[in-house]
Amino acid sequence: MWAVVGLGNPGRRYSETRHNVGYTFVKKIAKEWKVRLKKKIFFSKAGEVEREDDKILLALPQTYMNKSGLAVKKILEGRDIKQENLVVVYDDLDIPLGEIRIRKSGGPGTHKGMSSVIEEIRTQEFPRIRVGLGPLPEGENAVNYVLSSFKQAEKSRLEEGLRKAREALEMILAGEVERAMNTYNQRGKTSVD
Repeated sequence: MWAVVGLGNPGRRYSETRHNVGYTFVKKIAKEWKVRLKKKIFFSKAGEVEREDDKILLALPQTYMNKSGLAVKKILEGRDIKQENLVVVYDDLDIPLGEIRIRKSGGPGTHKGMSSVIEEIRTQEFPRIRVGLGPLPEGENAVNYVLSSFKQAEKSRLEEGLRKAREALEMILAGEVERAMNTYNQRGKTSVD
Protein backbone atom coordinates (compact mmCIF):
# COMPACT_ATOMS: atom_id res chain seq x y z
CA MET A 1 0.00 0.00 0.00
CA TRP A 2 1.04 3.58 -0.73
CA ALA A 3 0.25 6.90 0.93
CA VAL A 4 0.33 10.12 -1.10
CA VAL A 5 0.22 13.07 1.28
CA GLY A 6 -0.16 16.68 0.19
CA LEU A 7 1.09 19.23 2.71
CA GLY A 8 -0.92 22.37 3.39
CA ASN A 9 -3.13 24.19 5.86
CA PRO A 10 -6.83 23.33 6.33
CA GLY A 11 -9.57 25.90 5.98
CA ARG A 12 -10.93 28.23 3.33
CA ARG A 13 -8.51 31.00 4.31
CA TYR A 14 -5.53 28.96 3.03
CA SER A 15 -7.15 26.97 0.23
CA GLU A 16 -5.81 28.97 -2.73
CA THR A 17 -2.43 29.93 -1.24
CA ARG A 18 0.96 29.02 -2.65
CA HIS A 19 1.84 27.10 0.53
CA ASN A 20 -1.10 24.76 -0.15
CA VAL A 21 0.18 23.47 -3.46
CA GLY A 22 0.54 19.97 -1.92
CA TYR A 23 -3.17 20.04 -1.06
CA THR A 24 -3.99 21.34 -4.54
CA PHE A 25 -2.08 18.47 -6.12
CA VAL A 26 -3.72 15.73 -4.03
CA LYS A 27 -7.19 17.20 -4.62
CA LYS A 28 -6.51 17.22 -8.36
CA ILE A 29 -5.36 13.58 -8.31
CA ALA A 30 -8.38 12.60 -6.17
CA LYS A 31 -10.74 14.19 -8.68
CA GLU A 32 -9.02 12.47 -11.58
CA TRP A 33 -9.03 9.08 -9.84
CA LYS A 34 -12.61 9.62 -8.55
CA VAL A 35 -11.61 9.41 -4.88
CA ARG A 36 -13.64 11.26 -2.24
CA LEU A 37 -11.41 12.95 0.34
CA LYS A 38 -14.11 13.09 2.98
CA LYS A 39 -13.22 10.48 5.54
CA LYS A 40 -11.59 12.04 8.61
CA ILE A 41 -8.99 9.53 9.75
CA PHE A 42 -5.39 9.84 10.92
CA PHE A 43 -5.82 13.61 11.55
CA SER A 44 -6.48 13.91 7.81
CA LYS A 45 -9.14 14.10 5.15
CA ALA A 46 -8.45 10.94 3.21
CA GLY A 47 -9.70 8.50 0.63
CA GLU A 48 -8.48 5.20 -0.78
CA VAL A 49 -8.31 3.85 -4.29
CA GLU A 50 -7.07 0.65 -5.87
CA ARG A 51 -4.98 1.07 -9.01
CA GLU A 52 -3.15 -1.72 -10.80
CA ASP A 53 -3.15 -4.07 -7.80
CA ASP A 54 -1.93 -1.33 -5.44
CA LYS A 55 -3.97 0.36 -2.76
CA ILE A 56 -3.27 4.08 -2.48
CA LEU A 57 -4.34 6.34 0.37
CA LEU A 58 -4.60 10.00 -0.63
CA ALA A 59 -4.44 12.34 2.37
CA LEU A 60 -4.65 16.00 3.34
CA PRO A 61 -3.40 16.44 6.93
CA GLN A 62 -5.72 18.65 8.99
CA THR A 63 -3.06 19.47 11.59
CA TYR A 64 -1.74 22.68 9.97
CA MET A 65 1.56 22.70 8.15
CA ASN A 66 3.90 22.85 11.14
CA LYS A 67 2.36 19.69 12.66
CA SER A 68 2.03 17.67 9.42
CA GLY A 69 4.19 14.90 10.85
CA LEU A 70 1.53 13.98 13.43
CA ALA A 71 -0.87 13.05 10.63
CA VAL A 72 1.79 11.30 8.53
CA LYS A 73 2.87 9.18 11.50
CA LYS A 74 -0.77 8.16 12.15
CA ILE A 75 -1.22 7.26 8.46
CA LEU A 76 1.87 5.04 8.36
CA GLU A 77 1.01 3.31 11.64
CA GLY A 78 -2.72 3.05 10.96
CA ARG A 79 -2.35 1.43 7.55
CA ASP A 80 0.99 -0.31 8.22
CA ILE A 81 2.65 1.51 5.31
CA LYS A 82 6.43 1.32 4.89
CA GLN A 83 8.14 4.70 4.79
CA GLU A 84 9.49 4.01 1.28
CA ASN A 85 5.83 3.81 0.16
CA LEU A 86 5.11 7.30 1.45
CA VAL A 87 5.12 10.11 -1.13
CA VAL A 88 4.97 13.66 0.28
CA VAL A 89 4.08 16.53 -2.06
CA TYR A 90 4.87 20.09 -1.00
CA ASP A 91 5.84 23.58 -2.14
CA ASP A 92 9.41 24.81 -2.62
CA LEU A 93 10.44 28.45 -3.10
CA ASP A 94 13.89 27.49 -4.40
CA ILE A 95 12.41 25.83 -7.49
CA PRO A 96 10.95 27.95 -10.33
CA LEU A 97 7.17 27.99 -10.75
CA GLY A 98 6.23 25.35 -13.32
CA GLU A 99 9.12 23.05 -12.37
CA ILE A 100 9.37 20.18 -9.90
CA ARG A 101 12.14 18.20 -8.22
CA ILE A 102 12.03 14.62 -6.99
CA ARG A 103 14.05 13.27 -4.09
CA LYS A 104 14.27 9.71 -2.84
CA SER A 105 15.38 10.86 0.60
CA GLY A 106 17.03 13.78 2.35
CA GLY A 107 16.53 16.60 4.79
CA PRO A 108 13.65 19.06 4.98
CA GLY A 109 15.51 22.21 3.96
CA THR A 110 13.65 25.19 5.43
CA HIS A 111 10.18 23.65 5.00
CA LYS A 112 8.45 23.44 8.40
CA GLY A 113 5.95 20.81 7.24
CA MET A 114 8.72 18.49 6.08
CA SER A 115 10.68 19.14 9.29
CA SER A 116 7.63 17.93 11.22
CA VAL A 117 7.23 14.83 9.04
CA ILE A 118 10.88 13.80 9.42
CA GLU A 119 10.84 14.50 13.15
CA GLU A 120 7.68 12.43 13.75
CA ILE A 121 8.44 9.40 11.56
CA ARG A 122 12.16 9.48 12.46
CA THR A 123 13.48 8.93 8.95
CA GLN A 124 14.37 10.90 5.83
CA GLU A 125 14.12 7.80 3.64
CA PHE A 126 10.95 8.40 1.64
CA PRO A 127 10.25 9.93 -1.78
CA ARG A 128 8.96 13.44 -2.14
CA ILE A 129 7.79 15.71 -4.93
CA ARG A 130 8.73 19.37 -4.51
CA VAL A 131 6.55 21.72 -6.56
CA GLY A 132 8.19 25.01 -7.47
CA LEU A 133 6.82 28.38 -6.34
CA GLY A 134 9.89 30.49 -6.99
CA PRO A 135 11.58 32.72 -7.32
CA LEU A 136 10.68 34.85 -4.33
CA PRO A 137 10.16 38.40 -5.67
CA GLU A 138 12.84 40.84 -4.55
CA GLY A 139 11.98 42.58 -1.29
CA GLU A 140 9.08 40.19 -0.61
CA ASN A 141 8.70 38.52 2.80
CA ALA A 142 8.80 34.73 2.27
CA VAL A 143 6.04 33.95 4.80
CA ASN A 144 3.67 36.55 3.34
CA TYR A 145 4.48 35.37 -0.18
CA VAL A 146 3.75 31.67 0.41
CA LEU A 147 0.51 32.57 2.21
CA SER A 148 -0.66 34.68 -0.76
CA SER A 149 -2.69 33.40 -3.70
CA PHE A 150 -1.36 32.74 -7.20
CA LYS A 151 -1.86 35.59 -9.64
CA GLN A 152 -3.93 34.85 -12.75
CA ALA A 153 -0.82 35.17 -14.94
CA GLU A 154 0.94 32.44 -12.90
CA LYS A 155 -1.81 29.84 -13.10
CA SER A 156 -0.74 28.25 -16.39
CA ARG A 157 2.77 27.70 -15.00
CA LEU A 158 1.30 26.26 -11.81
CA GLU A 159 -0.78 23.84 -13.92
CA GLU A 160 2.39 22.85 -15.80
CA GLY A 161 4.13 22.07 -12.51
CA LEU A 162 1.14 20.02 -11.29
CA ARG A 163 1.08 18.09 -14.59
CA LYS A 164 4.75 17.21 -14.18
CA ALA A 165 4.12 16.22 -10.56
CA ARG A 166 1.37 13.86 -11.68
CA GLU A 167 3.67 12.22 -14.25
CA ALA A 168 6.39 11.89 -11.60
CA LEU A 169 3.91 10.36 -9.13
CA GLU A 170 2.98 7.68 -11.68
CA MET A 171 6.68 6.83 -12.07
CA ILE A 172 7.22 6.66 -8.30
CA LEU A 173 4.16 4.43 -7.80
CA ALA A 174 5.53 2.15 -10.53
CA GLY A 175 8.79 1.82 -8.56
CA GLU A 176 10.68 4.15 -10.90
CA VAL A 177 11.79 6.93 -8.56
CA GLU A 178 15.22 7.08 -10.25
CA ARG A 179 13.56 7.61 -13.62
CA ALA A 180 11.44 10.41 -12.14
CA MET A 181 14.58 12.02 -10.70
CA ASN A 182 16.42 11.74 -14.02
CA THR A 183 13.44 13.17 -15.91
CA TYR A 184 12.63 16.16 -13.71
CA ASN A 185 15.78 17.07 -11.80
CA GLN A 186 17.82 17.87 -14.91
CA ARG A 187 15.54 20.48 -16.44
CA GLY A 188 17.09 23.90 -16.42
CA LYS A 189 20.06 22.64 -14.41
CA THR A 190 23.51 21.31 -15.04
CA SER A 191 23.64 18.98 -12.04
CA VAL A 192 21.30 16.64 -10.23
CA ASP A 193 19.36 18.27 -7.38
